[in-house]
Amino acid sequence: MGSDKALLTVGNQTLLERALHTAAAVAHTVFIAGPRDRYAQYGDVVEDVFPDCGPLGGIHAALCITRTELNLMLSVDTPSIGPDFLAWLLEQARASSELVVVPEALGGLQPLAAVYHRPLRAVAEQALKRGDYKIGHLFSLASTRYISEAEICAAGFSPMVFRNVNTFEEYEDLARKEDALRVRGNAE
Repeated sequence: MGSDKALLTVGNQTLLERALHTAAAVAHTVFIAGPRDRYAQYGDVVEDVFPDCGPLGGIHAALCITRTELNLMLSVDTPSIGPDFLAWLLEQARASSELVVVPEALGGLQPLAAVYHRPLRAVAEQALKRGDYKIGHLFSLASTRYISEAEICAAGFSPMVFRNVNTFEEYEDLARKEDALRVRGNAE
């Protein structure tokens, strides 16, 4: 995209602020995985133990400092995910003994809107040490509960909540839709 997605503004919030607000609605403690110098003004930051390893590095760093068994990971580039969905996802994780609870929607896994049990840290660390930075590879190494798109729909959620904002065009589309909703809401 050419810029830090987390700091893109939609409405009166950055995507990072939006994700933090959403996560805080269902979690007692929220951390930002990333560089402290860039994100400290937004909240508590945990920096990667294994830098430059992509999202798996952030998941590992979070699992290194957590004091809770269940750990929700939420990417800033899925801004349509709301607290109701996250609360439901956490319910699924509480009812599961697997180390990972990951939704499967829009033709693939959604590992950045998933719940990880603290002991997955060791599996993630081994992968990082091997140079295997693909989150999806962890799922064959640890017990994983896959939540199907059909289950998500049956629970009353649209799989479209997982639409990512990865391009400038997707960002502009999101901003237009948010503006239209805001204008419509003010007109009522």
